[in-house]
Amino acid sequence: MDHPGYLNAKGDVLKRLRRIEGQARGLQRMVEEEQYCIDILTQVSAMTKALQAVALNLLDDHLAHCVRDAVTSGEGADEKLTEASAAIARLVRS
Repeated sequence: MDHPGYLNAKGDVLKRLRRIEGQARGLQRMVEEEQYCIDILTQVSAMTKALQAVALNLLDDHLAHCVRDAVTSGEGADEKLTEASAAIARLVRS
């Protein structure tokens, strides 16, 4: 199996996900401390945007690597395009 398109940026992806993990812990702490709802919602929005940024980055890597390679080689191109389209649809719905 081919390596994932994000392989060269794996460290950056993990760094972003660890930051998001910290945001999630911060949200839990805010709820435990019974902080103001709007402040919590503001942090939820920030975390959502951070997750969306990771998702878009991964999608971009997928298109630039996996889909491009499949189209170039002619092997599995339809499957990769279908996967990408489904991933985009999931992102738009979320």
